[in-house]
Amino acid sequence: MLLSPYRVLDLTGPLGFLTGRILADLGADVIKVEPPGGDPSRAWPPFHEHGGARQSLYWMAFNANKRGITLDLESANGQFVLRALARSADFLIESFPPGHLTRHRLGYDDLHRQNPRLIVVSITPYGQEGPHRDHPASDIEIMAASGAMSLAGEADGEPMRVSLPQAAQWAGCEAAMGALTALVHRTCGGEGQWVDVSAQAAVVAALAHAPVFWDLNGINPERAGVYITGRSVTGAHMRAFWPCKDGWINFIVYGGSAGRHTNQQLVAWMDERGMGSATLRTIDWPTFTVPELTQDEIDAIEAPIGRFLATLTKQQFLEGAAARQMLGYPVSSADDIHHDPQLAARGFWQEVGAGRPGGAIRYPGGFALVDGHRLPIRRPAPEIGEHNDDVYGHLLHDSPTVA
Repeated sequence: MLLSPYRVLDLTGPLGFLTGRILADLGADVIKVEPPGGDPSRAWPPFHEHGGARQSLYWMAFNANKRGITLDLESANGQFVLRALARSADFLIESFPPGHLTRHRLGYDDLHRQNPRLIVVSITPYGQEGPHRDHPASDIEIMAASGAMSLAGEADGEPMRVSLPQAAQWAGCEAAMGALTALVHRTCGGEGQWVDVSAQAAVVAALAHAPVFWDLNGINPERAGVYITGRSVTGAHMRAFWPCKDGWINFIVYGGSAGRHTNQQLVAWMDERGMGSATLRTIDWPTFTVPELTQDEIDAIEAPIGRFLATLTKQQFLEGAAARQMLGYPVSSADDIHHDPQLAARGFWQEVGAGRPGGAIRYPGGFALVDGHRLPIRRPAPEIGEHNDDVYGHLLHDSPTVA
């Protein structure tokens, strides 16, 4: 495994769960540190009945592949154990409010003096500095502060959060990249670093396309529901999501070589199904471009396309588009993903925990194939304090200060 030589102390709450999960999937020995009684997210519904006990599906998903211990970091004993573990660890990831660990003499400077190779990754809503550093924030507040909500929703409606909570996942991915970048630095120079991750900034990175509209055209992108804006200098909007017989399809009328091929294939497909359009047949697709189209021209193009797509199921569209090498995709539901033949063919789903009370659990698999082998899910999420003895049991015997 790529990171099998490395140990990670994971002191995060939900804002950082994914960081530890990514490093664990890559093979690191990730030790999830919980307070006595367990992380509060263990009690979040929905639950899975496992071995006679209820476990949060959220907890199980984001903490698989980790070992688990409990420490009371408010106590001298808990602080002693964490310092001892940090002396031989490679990474410590945490999501406490800025300054919290420093007040307990567990901050970066404290731990770095004892282990100069330690990489500390701190994940907070707004980062370690600035006027908002001490502001707590939930997912919806981070999505709002990042600007993401300004681009989601109907044009004449309220700003919307995108589906389920996502800010923690954006922050978690960026934090994992930061941790691995610091590891490369350490490999070259020998010293660890402190990686400061702002969840707000992480989500802003997901909107990298939006500032370009202003830079190029002086247009400030605004939410437009199922439409996209900024593709026409006339200010026209174009449909991106279309209703079909059993859900939605993502399809956009593009220019360029790939878009022109798609448009020509779509016209031919519509003719085959007896739903051809004289308007579409008159367009010179090999020279077709989008930027100067007016709203009336776009509406005339999209009207017959919408009628055609409404006659298809998602699967019919996917099969037809693939056969014709067209751009366009069905919008998958959770059930669609669960039954996706592509994921099944690549061995994505994995049964984990056979032989444990309650039996095996089906997990989404590792995110990559390395040399043809999928990153494995080696263990389910840990029970509360499951690995206390394995990880720090020796300290209970070696030091009279630990009880």
